[in-house]
Amino acid sequence: MSATSEGQGGRAAFAAVVTLTFDVDAETPVLAQGRRYAAHASTMSHQAYGPEVGLPRILDLLDEMSVPATFFVPGWVAEHRPWLAPSITERGHEVAHHSYSHRPPTSMTAEEERADFERALAVFDRQGIEIRGHRAALWEASWQTGGLVAEHGLRYDSSLMGDDRPYKVRTPAGEIVELPVHWSLDDWEQYAFLPAPHVGSVIESPVKVLELWQAELDGMRHYGGLFNLCLHPFLSGRPGRALALRRFLEYARGCADVSFARCRDVAESARTEAGLAVRDLHPPEASPDVYAD
Repeated sequence: MSATSEGQGGRAAFAAVVTLTFDVDAETPVLAQGRRYAAHASTMSHQAYGPEVGLPRILDLLDEMSVPATFFVPGWVAEHRPWLAPSITERGHEVAHHSYSHRPPTSMTAEEERADFERALAVFDRQGIEIRGHRAALWEASWQTGGLVAEHGLRYDSSLMGDDRPYKVRTPAGEIVELPVHWSLDDWEQYAFLPAPHVGSVIESPVKVLELWQAELDGMRHYGGLFNLCLHPFLSGRPGRALALRRFLEYARGCADVSFARCRDVAESARTEAGLAVRDLHPPEASPDVYAD
């Protein structure tokens, strides 16, 4: 990913790169709050709307706009809907690892996180889906997560928030590329609402959300950065929100200094980019005489 001006070495470059990403969570975020919610028919239908209605609408929109995207899919979702991952890759998009159960790594022991991580990989392996990248559930990566990504041969993670641009992370198992995220570029914070389990309290207007995303893209164009937008088919697949997404894509495509790419392609480019920041992955020291557990 380059933020240099066009013409250096005859290569076109862009001030901002947009990675359009979709977390196809379906029922898993709710089930992760408690298996008892499987008995809530209305809530389960709200979540199933994502893969059943929102995803096909989004895939058609991406086709119409000729925009590539990355879809982070929990292994449980891919396993229970074996048609889902192939329906994404056959259109030229990327499927990436998003845990098995959508339980955040910070809520599990190291052994539980490893088992969940590897169970998802096994699902995609059986389906013949090549996996290059990973995103932690709820963006709650543990200090072990990056090492699991590297150990299993994946090229990138997209869970951390330490920069506006891709950066490299050193782990005990090797180096990976981090494609940073941020809450301002997540539709969950704007649209998500459920009474039980309690999620959100205000459903924002798509007009306001469109203004927010356009302003952030303009900032990335000014400073040079990765606009890593995280959307959920059960949220942004709704009609008015899908139209807002279309308007955002039209705006971004109208900017000569903006390009679109799948996460795997950005990560592959970043692996060989000179001057990319490199950071070690380790927790800060929290003095027990100052900070309580």
